[in-house]
Amino acid sequence: MNILSNLKYAEGSRQKRKRVGRGQGSGHGGTSTRGENGAKSRSGYKFRYWFEGGQMPLQRQVPKFGFYNFNRVEYSTVNLGELQKLLDAGKIKESVITKDYLLSLRVIKDKKSPLKILGFGEIKTKLEISANSFSKSAISKIENAGGKAIVV
Repeated sequence: MNILSNLKYAEGSRQKRKRVGRGQGSGHGGTSTRGENGAKSRSGYKFRYWFEGGQMPLQRQVPKFGFYNFNRVEYSTVNLGELQKLLDAGKIKESVITKDYLLSLRVIKDKKSPLKILGFGEIKTKLEISANSFSKSAISKIENAGGKAIVV
């Protein structure tokens, strides 16, 4: 018979809560279930995902070499042979070639990096090319074809 004073929870419906840090009478006194020694038993311990338990960490084991020059200038490059192919295909219709014109033709893709013309390949057409930099061979080939290499 269920009287209010006899009510109990069903068997297995309630679990005993572990009351940590509440003294010896709780059954979890002393170390409060943290174990005896080590960093994890201390207050203020934070786990860092790269920590390997005192073993020499991987980023210190792997040998380091090389040098990264953060002042390096990355150029967008175009060869003279590429320009001649575009001329032969009829895609270049102007005799004055600039960085903006090459961007519109999608020969180069990066707006921010400076343009450098390299001398690989031959050029037969008289062109006036404006760029940030030229190789020596590119300048000589452009001038031999009757064009101009203008450094911007």
